Amino acid sequence: MTNKKIIDGVSMKKLKVISDERGNLMEILRADDDLFSKFGQVYITTAYPGVVKAWHFHRLQDDNMTVLQGMVKIVLYDDRETGPTKGLVNEFFVGINNRVLIHIPKKVWHGFKCISDTEAMIVNIVTECYNYEKPDEYRKPPHDLAIPYDWSRQDG
Repeated sequence: MTNKKIIDGVSMKKLKVISDERGNLMEILRADDDLFSKFGQVYITTAYPGVVKAWHFHRLQDDNMTVLQGMVKIVLYDDRETGPTKGLVNEFFVGINNRVLIHIPKKVWHGFKCISDTEAMIVNIVTECYNYEKPDEYRKPPHDLAIPYDWSRQDG
């Protein structure tokens, strides 16, 4: 993460990878984790190199996101009306080089960009089932100026 201050309600869990001569096992989310609240569903999404999937937030659902394959830059923006971190942006670099789970609370804008040279695979464990008739999803385009973030690579 590039910021030192984390958006209120966001948390990160270092993932435990157990390896032996047969392969690897990685625990992602357990019911006894501090950041676990409830189970809704699990889904996998992918992104091709350089693709940005942003911005959206949920009014009812918390997300618990990690990357199984590739590397992704997950970006969060706190636009909630009240709270100590209104206006704060967080970046997390997650994937094969940094095995972490990011807990994203409801009402925090979020999105991600594949920063690896291969397709990235993201797993999201959410607290609510997807409602096909009335989705709990609110969107803005990835380059919307209302969110103070530039998705381009920052060389330096």
